[in-house]
Amino acid sequence: MTGLDDGPSVKPPTLYDVARVVGVSHQTVSRVVKGHPNVRADVRERIEAAIAELNYKPNLVARSLATSKSHRIGALVYELLASGPSKIMEGASIRAREAGYLLDIVSLDPENDGGIADAIDLMAQSNLAGLLAFTPTDRVVQALKHASFTIPVSLESETSTWNDDGELKMGESGVEMMINHLVGLGHTRFFHIAGPPGWIAARGRSNAYENALAVHGLKSIGMSAGDWSAAAGYDAAMRMPLEAGITALVAANDQIALGAISALETRGVSVPQDMSVVGFDDIPESQFFRPPLTTVRFDFADQGRIAVDRLLARIDGTTPAVTTTGPPALVVRSSSGPAPAK
Repeated sequence: MTGLDDGPSVKPPTLYDVARVVGVSHQTVSRVVKGHPNVRADVRERIEAAIAELNYKPNLVARSLATSKSHRIGALVYELLASGPSKIMEGASIRAREAGYLLDIVSLDPENDGGIADAIDLMAQSNLAGLLAFTPTDRVVQALKHASFTIPVSLESETSTWNDDGELKMGESGVEMMINHLVGLGHTRFFHIAGPPGWIAARGRSNAYENALAVHGLKSIGMSAGDWSAAAGYDAAMRMPLEAGITALVAANDQIALGAISALETRGVSVPQDMSVVGFDDIPESQFFRPPLTTVRFDFADQGRIAVDRLLARIDGTTPAVTTTGPPALVVRSSSGPAPAK
């Protein structure tokens, strides 16, 4: 009978093995593993090739014991089943792993005060190097402001303010881009179905919608707020005052737009011949809506990567190489078209 431990054991490769293959110091290999930028590009490439060839895996437990430093990052997240948050966490997880950290994810209901408090308490009691908190609602922001942490904490949210470079935040600049598109098609009578008022992104997008219309000398015909679901979009569009002559419906996200398109079909309104409908986020299903949805695409995975880099910079006392994501992209499909002739 052969046991599982029969035969010679193979020692896993170490950081020193990688250094020996490349011909550099183990400190240089360590800097590459930790994601430090101050390593020459050619040396970094050789080290990364050796790591892949040897299948070297950093021993995070041993490193933590040797340095008394945790290599775990906490992440407070929400709605992981939604496309945007899941892609953000995918990017964050990959970047944390590249930097030699494990990402401990705790999901919370951003509308439940008790659940928010429990999640924060759990993180406060954990042995973490830092905490990455995605703060979609005012409730989460306020709870974190009153929490006591002895580790660096990075709050990540989409706000309705200007960033340090004097440019609109990603969500708001996407709204401006969409309004410009619709005005270019001749639309002057707009309606907005917003997300929940307590959500930072929803409030930011609604404010940006009003501001973008004002730039063109236009005012919104009306606005309705719900949650982020297709059901909320359907209900709002069923109540929308069609007699007001609305020709462009701006939904706060793609799911809301999906429900709105269904409601308009029920009410005998053709999209886009009678009314253009647009959304935000470019979820994977958007191109298969009937009609395919015009929307704004965000690089959510890049958001996650940059959020981790910002937190790691605070942990290490350095400056992150990149602090903002790339600009959003307008994706024009057949749900938007010229304003109907009067």
